[in-house]
Amino acid sequence: MIDIPSLFKISLALFAIINPIGSLPIFISATNGWSYQDRADTARTVALTVFIVLSVSVFLGDQILDFFGVSIPSFQVGGGILLMLIAISMMHGKQSGTRQTPEEAQTLAEREVIAIVPLSIPLLAGPGAISNVILFAQKNSTFIGHLSLIIPVFIICMMIWLILRLSVSISRKLGIIGINIVTRLMGLILAAMAVEFIAHGLTGLFPRLA
Repeated sequence: MIDIPSLFKISLALFAIINPIGSLPIFISATNGWSYQDRADTARTVALTVFIVLSVSVFLGDQILDFFGVSIPSFQVGGGILLMLIAISMMHGKQSGTRQTPEEAQTLAEREVIAIVPLSIPLLAGPGAISNVILFAQKNSTFIGHLSLIIPVFIICMMIWLILRLSVSISRKLGIIGINIVTRLMGLILAAMAVEFIAHGLTGLFPRLA
């Protein structure tokens, strides 16, 4: 069982990498011209999809790694590097290419299954978020530990739902500058956490470094 401070840290890490506020411009663009109810329904579907993807990653992350023959330290280093790349992109005020490719942006423009692809995957529940969840699951390897990780996942998904539901109002109040400031701050926090992941992974791969 993990304590409240750990749950808070995990929630902060997930919020930083998922960054629903930074994704507001894409959500608004994708739902341009839609009614309030249509946007609300899409926000609910996005939040539910992200919750399912991350919850599955919590409980099946170990099996997925075992299937591909990847060690935990290697995954920590690889996941940390990925998080660092996303963080650097965020600190430059850009949407990382690991979250959305030009092809996926075209899918967004065509609005095909928009609530799931690309708004949920890979924009929000992308490789970075999934890596983050699996790494935290490794640190809390018991069933109760895994079950407790659903709490921060649920909290973040509720925040996603609320932020996207209020997308137009939030975007108008923050403006482009405000959204960029939030994105850069989240990127800085994410970079610090990426360093932790890489350091732990290197210690596992090269015990003498400890």
